[in-house]
Amino acid sequence: MTEDEGGAGEHTGSAEDGDDLGSPRDELVRLYNEGETIENLAARFGLSYRNARTALLAAGVTLRPPKIQLPPTPPGLVNAYLAGRSIRQLADIHGMSYNQTRRILLAEGVVLRPRGRP
Repeated sequence: MTEDEGGAGEHTGSAEDGDDLGSPRDELVRLYNEGETIENLAARFGLSYRNARTALLAAGVTLRPPKIQLPPTPPGLVNAYLAGRSIRQLADIHGMSYNQTRRILLAEGVVLRPRGRP
């Protein structure tokens, strides 16, 4: 039976019998599930981002949401918030959006005050 005749992602032999030590797709899935990014997998396997992503989806993998890259925390941001400045004030001071400023504070481990409270 060829690979095309079998079911998608179906594995009938065990790696212990020496038959199949894992296909590239199995390795792609394993590495992704261990936390590797699609970009890194594409480079490692000589694929385009789109082809790596398509292979993962074809293997039944649920893709992780992309991580939002945050800029470096501006000096004094956390201390200014803890001293009573609002997120909106800090966003204006540092030239960032409200949501970006909020995400940075949360990433820094700050417990946010209830809305409207100094």
